Amino acid sequence: MVVTLGYWDIRGLAQAIRLLLEYTETPYKERQYKAGPAPDFDISDWTNEKEKLGLDFPNLPYLIDGNTKLTQSNAILRKKTQNGEAARGDMLEPPAWIMRHGLHRLCYNPDFEKLKPAYLEQLPGKLRQLSRYLGTRQWFIGNKLTYIDFLAYDILDQQRMFVPNCPELQGNLGQFLQRFEVRGTPHPCPISTPMLPTFHPISDPMSQSPLPSHHRAL
Repeated sequence: MVVTLGYWDIRGLAQAIRLLLEYTETPYKERQYKAGPAPDFDISDWTNEKEKLGLDFPNLPYLIDGNTKLTQSNAILRKKTQNGEAARGDMLEPPAWIMRHGLHRLCYNPDFEKLKPAYLEQLPGKLRQLSRYLGTRQWFIGNKLTYIDFLAYDILDQQRMFVPNCPELQGNLGQFLQRFEVRGTPHPCPISTPMLPTFHPISDPMSQSPLPSHHRAL
């Protein structure tokens, strides 16, 4: 049965789920919602549908698999990769999400250029924490891919786009990224939806930051 993944037409909170669906070779289709143009960025494409899908807590992303209907990105990831090693992943989740939200808040902030130096100053320390946590393991929980690796890859990949030459992404974190891109999906990344933007157009700084053109496309 083909499952349906619903989210905006960006990477955002759904990218780790896309990677996991690809890795597990789960047949899926996407319902990609589109925001309207500036300055209103109308979201009626989503709001017109959200109460008609039978979701207990209507939100994006959602996953519909037959009679199973899930919302919240972590709930979806957990459902697809249940295992007995949850504790280590649970410990990594909060700092990983804090890192993701930190970059998102920066790139949506109208004071982007003013706030960027402070973000870059604290980023190496956060990456070193993740590096120590990974250690010499192949994956963050052990020697087998789990849901947390899909989340970690997406977050680290965004940091790599933002600071392509970051030294902290050249060691074991860099090896983790390379390992995931080779082995994390049945086919080497990029996955089947590789060109989704990282943020909505309202996040002008991300598109204006000095990234290579192929990074901007992500």
